[in-house]
Amino acid sequence: MLTGLQAQIDWGEMTMLADEDRKTEVIETFVARRVSCRCHTGWCIIAAMASPASAPRTMLGLLLFAFGVVLPCIAQTPPSASTRGMAEQGTANPFFTLMTKAAEHARTHSAKRPLLSPNEQTVAPAAWGLPDSPATTVPVAQLQGMGIRIVPWTTNNPEKMRAIIRTGVDGLISDRPDLLQQVLAEERAMRPDDVHLKNFVVSAHRGGRGLRPENTLPSFESGLDSLATELETDTGVSTDGVSLIWHDQFYSPQSCRRADGTPYTLSNRTYIRDISSADAEKMFVCDKLHLTAFPDQKNDLALSPVAVAFAAKLGMPSPYAPTSAGQLIRFARFYVDFYTTGPGKAQAHAAERAANARTVHFNIETKLYPDDLSLDDLHKLQPGVPDSMLRNRTVAPQKFVDALAGLIAHEHMEDRASIQSFDFRTLQLVEEQYPHIQTFYLTERPSTLSTAMVPSTLRGTS
Repeated sequence: MLTGLQAQIDWGEMTMLADEDRKTEVIETFVARRVSCRCHTGWCIIAAMASPASAPRTMLGLLLFAFGVVLPCIAQTPPSASTRGMAEQGTANPFFTLMTKAAEHARTHSAKRPLLSPNEQTVAPAAWGLPDSPATTVPVAQLQGMGIRIVPWTTNNPEKMRAIIRTGVDGLISDRPDLLQQVLAEERAMRPDDVHLKNFVVSAHRGGRGLRPENTLPSFESGLDSLATELETDTGVSTDGVSLIWHDQFYSPQSCRRADGTPYTLSNRTYIRDISSADAEKMFVCDKLHLTAFPDQKNDLALSPVAVAFAAKLGMPSPYAPTSAGQLIRFARFYVDFYTTGPGKAQAHAAERAANARTVHFNIETKLYPDDLSLDDLHKLQPGVPDSMLRNRTVAPQKFVDALAGLIAHEHMEDRASIQSFDFRTLQLVEEQYPHIQTFYLTERPSTLSTAMVPSTLRGTS
């Protein structure tokens, strides 16, 4: 298979890169890494359909690429049969098939090129002691050559973080963005000229649940304190059409309690589709700790001054009350003000925190699965979950799109927010109706990509 230092780039793939900055970044990255090229028909050909304003920068990148990479390749011998075989295997790879078809759908609707967010083990299987097969491992360099960025989920072990970073991915989702920042700093010190690492996405999973209870204002504050460049979260849709933030389709009794102290269990669980945003805020406090999974997790409000101040300003009953996607966007703006002109402006890291929060991205998931998935497929996605809790009890894909994409457009956050999902119906609707919003295709194990998990139009057999 192609390694992080090899890439297949062809005319069609490069011309389909509409984003000039991304096009130049691809070129600069390959030059910085001194890409090992195999020169034969269709390989090492770069086409830049640049606008007049971006032409000088793009042409400079092309010249660097031509003299630093392409010309030295001309003297090389044609590829061996084994090399050709590896490239051919890539085209049968399920991740390659999915994203090729997804990119074509996006292009047809003049939408942004979609991104891939795969399970960590499918990117660097050797780090988990699993076989690394061209047929089942994410072909990182090959997809990046098509302009598809790759941000895996969810890695918390520093050495496994390092293994994944070294595959050349574009970012990483983690419950511990603070640890990820440390590993990334070490990798950057070893490779200071690596353009790829300079733009690496540090994504705080559910706000960074390794340090605070997940998907709450304090967890998002913790992610921002760790200088995460992206906040990852999940949403359902309430009775009043609001994108409420929570991972499950109901508020989990393992994480949430009733504000009035009455018992809250799975037997009387409340689904997001059955409650209004106002009632959710009043009824629940989601501050329970998961110390077995996350021994460093804390819910002491003294650690979350921005969340406390924001909740007080809005009259929220608790900083740990359920929040929404719109509230999260406003919270990030409040965080900037807190460290620019507010109580935190004199703190040592105030300027750094404010600058990062000013440009932080939001990666927001629609929490639903295709309706026709078998129970067996659902159990593979959610091991250990009872049958009664596996089926969708949420709104239809279009309502997700109306609520979440509509919010992003209303807030003019198209350049800073993306929508991710395991249910690709919602992503295709976004590409068709909101082409300026980035989509993220979430994937699990390769075997699920040939099931009803994937629309027939995106499968290899279609």
